[in-house]
Amino acid sequence: MSEIRYNVPEISCQHCVNAIGGEVRQVPGVAEVVVDVDAKTVTVRGEELDDAALRAAIDEAGYEIAGTA
Repeated sequence: MSEIRYNVPEISCQHCVNAIGGEVRQVPGVAEVVVDVDAKTVTVRGEELDDAALRAAIDEAGYEIAGTA
C-alpha cells in the first residue's frame, strides 16, 4: 500500500474534513483518507494512487494544496 501526504493550509474545521474526505474517497484506489485539522494535512493510503486525480479531488472540494509533506 502506498501513501501520499499533502499540505493543505486552509483546513480549519470538521466541514473541511468532510468535504475533502468525501471527494478524495471517490478516487479509484483510495483505501483510507486522514484529514488532520491540527497538522493541516491530508494523508491518502491505497493502491496505485493517482497523484493528479487526488489533487483534482482536493481542488474540487474547494481547497488548495501547498505541497506534499
